[in-house]
Amino acid sequence: MRAPHIIAQVAVWQGREVYAFTREEDTQAQAFARSLGCCWAGASTEQPPVQLDAVLIFAPVGALVPAALKLVRKGGRVVCAGIHMSDIPSFAYADLWEERQILSVANLTREDGTSFFEVAAQSGLRTVTETFPLEEANVALDRLRSGARTGAAVLIPPRGDIATDAHG
Repeated sequence: MRAPHIIAQVAVWQGREVYAFTREEDTQAQAFARSLGCCWAGASTEQPPVQLDAVLIFAPVGALVPAALKLVRKGGRVVCAGIHMSDIPSFAYADLWEERQILSVANLTREDGTSFFEVAAQSGLRTVTETFPLEEANVALDRLRSGARTGAAVLIPPRGDIATDAHG
């Protein structure tokens, strides 16, 4: 599942300004971000019009971390929001200076999930999904990685694989 389109809506609902970064020349994703309420959308190689309080990185690309550190203000945070990410390349200590932080969301709790569902219900969240049969999981991943898919991909198991409770 791709979370950026969900988190962007919640942040906008909370009254935050959201700046979205996409692959270069991905005007479709940039238009999608603006349709969700993002006040700016551009390529990850572009400079936003303001210094940012925080950057959430959803792409599993470690090289985005040093680039993001240069975009956040003093005391700003760079949050790695993926479960997996390529190695973060070396960067100048000066980019971390002034109390900037690098964090990961890999250790969320059950309470975090429960709280999120409460906010999602209140915020009028709308999801954009495309379903794929489980046996087409690699097709779904390829579409996500290539940028051919906007929103979330949902895998549907075959009917015989649906778990049943202890009573059959």
